Amino acid sequence: MKFDLDTAWKDTTGLLSRNRGLLAVIAGVFFFLPYAALAIALPGMGDLEAAQASGNLDAMMGAINDLYASYWWVYLILAIVQGIGLLAMLALVRRRANPTVGQALSTGVKSVPTYIAAQLLQTALFAIVAGLLIGVGAVTGLPALAVLGGVIAFVVVCYIVTKLSLAAPVIAIDGELNPIRALQRSWALTRGNSIRLFFFYLLLLAAFVVLSIVISLVLGLAFAIAGEQAALLGEAVISGLLNAIMIVVIVCVLAAVHTQLGRLSDNPDATTED
Repeated sequence: MKFDLDTAWKDTTGLLSRNRGLLAVIAGVFFFLPYAALAIALPGMGDLEAAQASGNLDAMMGAINDLYASYWWVYLILAIVQGIGLLAMLALVRRRANPTVGQALSTGVKSVPTYIAAQLLQTALFAIVAGLLIGVGAVTGLPALAVLGGVIAFVVVCYIVTKLSLAAPVIAIDGELNPIRALQRSWALTRGNSIRLFFFYLLLLAAFVVLSIVISLVLGLAFAIAGEQAALLGEAVISGLLNAIMIVVIVCVLAAVHTQLGRLSDNPDATTED
């Protein structure tokens, strides 16, 4: 048996339907409010928005670097807060004991160090793989090889991202508090289904990008009519709202995929090496 996209989507919509109220509350508190507040209150966001509007890549990267250099601690706090929210939502939708919101939040707080450690390990792995593949092409001095190395690095990183995508549900749902074992478990769960899983994620990402563009255009226009300040406020609200919606969907997708692949892994004939 192989990973079934249709079953995964049905399970995802089922989780959304059964838990939408609680998920909306947690996403609002841990994702929408912090993200919107950051976009409105953080100095330097105006410069970043101006750079984005100009389309100047150098100006945009400079604004991003300045923002992170000056307010790295804010983004660290935000990452911890959102990590707790993500893990709490995963525990809420799939823990067999049917935890209360308080118990789910407790799971999030307890598990967030493991989650952050796993994220750092993944980032280090991506940097090493991409650096090696791009660097090999770059040292030759041949542009074609450098480009080829970049393409290969992108493909390999996408593969690794897919293989390690279930680390968060392994931590929050299975209760694994060792970051290395969580990554190993994710790798094992996705064995034999990585390509199908990648295209499932890709389809969902494409659908969300299209939906985000439509929502941003419609609501952005409505706020823009009210004036410049309203447009800036509206952009922050829209960004925060889209961020919260995306996280809720991601949580249900990861929980559904984790459950299905967990069932398949119990059958020795269910998966093959990819």
